[in-house]
Amino acid sequence: MTAFAPVLRKLVISTAALLAVAAAPSPAHAKPEPKAPAEFVALRDIDPTIIQEMRYFTSHNFVGEPIDGYKKPMCILTEPAAKALHKAQRSLLRKGYSLKVYDCYRPQRAVDHFVRWAEDLSDERMKGEFYPRVVKSRLFADGYIAEKSGHSRGSTVDLTVVRLPAAPTRPYVPGEPLTPCYGPQSERFPDSSVDMGTGFDCFDTLSHTDDPRVTKRQRAHRDLLRSTLAKEGFVNLPEEWWHFTHKPELFPDTYFDFPVSRRSLGGH
Repeated sequence: MTAFAPVLRKLVISTAALLAVAAAPSPAHAKPEPKAPAEFVALRDIDPTIIQEMRYFTSHNFVGEPIDGYKKPMCILTEPAAKALHKAQRSLLRKGYSLKVYDCYRPQRAVDHFVRWAEDLSDERMKGEFYPRVVKSRLFADGYIAEKSGHSRGSTVDLTVVRLPAAPTRPYVPGEPLTPCYGPQSERFPDSSVDMGTGFDCFDTLSHTDDPRVTKRQRAHRDLLRSTLAKEGFVNLPEEWWHFTHKPELFPDTYFDFPVSRRSLGGH
């Protein structure tokens, strides 16, 4: 019996290994990613003239790294919201301007990424640009970060106005010196946007749409964006000049989590 013990042990180990392999989920049986409902479309399919600079696909955002769920740098929206943007774009083109979108539909996993980042008080790599005057531990209390976002419902968009012909925005280089998002336009990160008084995603009260401290020219630019979009059914969030929601929302109570990619749209 003693002579066969090593052989028996090898047999038991080999059998256990085979069972473990058999029990492990194979890539072919991995849980498929959720798909977008048929009411969602790619904005580029509705209006290819609207400029897209999808910040959360890149490292140039308040987290400092690409955000979970953004597999492609594309804008996805509910069809009514996308068609309303198309109408607003036609109006602006006649005046020598274009819309530029920074973020559109945002999967719940991206919002979860924001929450994890906000809870990590040691990570302040992008503070110098996006929240210089805000203590990071106050981001939840002050309303800059939340566990749910209207973007996940598909009818909310972050955007600005660009004067034509549009100048390209240079790539952000991770680790480069940061300048405050509320500073003069000549000192902020170069963006093709007209001067709105702050950069996009600036966690500062100066970002409030009607903040009285902005200049007359900056006020005119904010009013141009707001009035143009209001005519097409968009409502501005008073705390963020760039944030608009198309009303009525198709999915007012649903927070989706399909990734931002062409594949999520199925047959569209």
